[in-house]
Amino acid sequence: MSTDAIAVLGFVVLFALMLLRVPVGMAMGLVGVTGYAWIVGPGPALKLVGQTSMRTVTDYTFGVIPMFMLMGALVSVSGVSRELFKAANSMIGHLRGGLGVATVLACGGFAAICGSSVATAATFSAVAYPEMRRFNYPQSFSTGVIAAGGTLGAILPPSTVLAVYAILTQQDIGKLFMAGIVPGILAMAMYVMTIAIIVRVRPDWLPAGQLRPWAERLADLKNVWAPLVLFVFVIGGLYGGFFTPTEAGGVGASGAFILGLLRRKLDGPKIREALLSATRTAAAVFTVLIGALLFGYFLTITQSPQKLTEFLTSLGIGRYGVLALIMLMYLVLGCLMDAMAMIILTVPIIFPVIVHLGFDPIWFGVIIVMTVELGLIHPPVGMNVFVIKSVVKDVSFTTIFKGVLPFILTDILRLVILIAFPIIALWLPTKMG
Repeated sequence: MSTDAIAVLGFVVLFALMLLRVPVGMAMGLVGVTGYAWIVGPGPALKLVGQTSMRTVTDYTFGVIPMFMLMGALVSVSGVSRELFKAANSMIGHLRGGLGVATVLACGGFAAICGSSVATAATFSAVAYPEMRRFNYPQSFSTGVIAAGGTLGAILPPSTVLAVYAILTQQDIGKLFMAGIVPGILAMAMYVMTIAIIVRVRPDWLPAGQLRPWAERLADLKNVWAPLVLFVFVIGGLYGGFFTPTEAGGVGASGAFILGLLRRKLDGPKIREALLSATRTAAAVFTVLIGALLFGYFLTITQSPQKLTEFLTSLGIGRYGVLALIMLMYLVLGCLMDAMAMIILTVPIIFPVIVHLGFDPIWFGVIIVMTVELGLIHPPVGMNVFVIKSVVKDVSFTTIFKGVLPFILTDILRLVILIAFPIIALWLPTKMG
């Protein structure tokens, strides 16, 4: 059997295993090792498993992943999400649609120190949804704005998805984090504008909240100093070149721990919960990474990325036509797997195409992460929607998708803007010290 036929068979088996709900890391590892053994032999394939596993879990660069996950876990159990929402709600919750805007701003603040879309969506389903329902916000809007706000977790630094993309493509993690800041702020601003348009079109649909005295507003605002200090310290240190991304992860985790203790927000059970949560998530990510690397060796030996590059560039649709096809593929894959799995599975195949077409790798990282995040909320399947449904049990999938539709249109418009003006993503990285 030719290598082309083996490669095609490998992809067929891989997607069959995923449809059978085999964990994506395990599926990639099985297909990669089996395919490699078929072509090269079982001895080298088994040796590859040991070498790849050991190299991945002991690589200094990969240390950035568990460190930022630990930082996010410590922040989560410290109740920062509730403080951020309370502060935003105090300032603007009295306006029509103000609770929706407060949710977006709080999601952005939490995402900036958590780095996980799913965690952000789950957290604010418990924090913001009850408050919006208390003021008679429609179920569709309440869940839709949380689903959309949750996607900010993957683009605002420190983003685990961007870190994994950087490792897979050998790009500078610090520059990718910087590249996510302005597009992340743009995402928040456009979500706020979307809510303002909804209020304008349907003024009676979103009620006004409770007006609070200024003394109470300022008191709530003072409570958000800790996450702000943590974010500025970590990202400022990266931007200024004071420490590497892996060191930034360690500093962030240590800072979250110290601030939690100083503010009396952490105790023994909460610390244990954060450590277990970070360990489980990091173990899952490393399992997928090892599987992807094993699958990558199989792709290399069958020359699949080079053949895909030749095929796509021979279509005659131009480089932006190829980019549109790739983005469409990610939207479809969003129905099958989560953001991390999508990035790890597809980037080794797609990245050579992007380099050949002359696109900036840093800019493409931002574009593709935003496309992947759109896949987390669009029908018929969206990971964030399923997370919200698991927390808010009295709402249907149809209702959530109905509420998220305006934000999907906003996301598509934002992608068009970022493709037309790459400088939005690339301006900060070019200014790094």
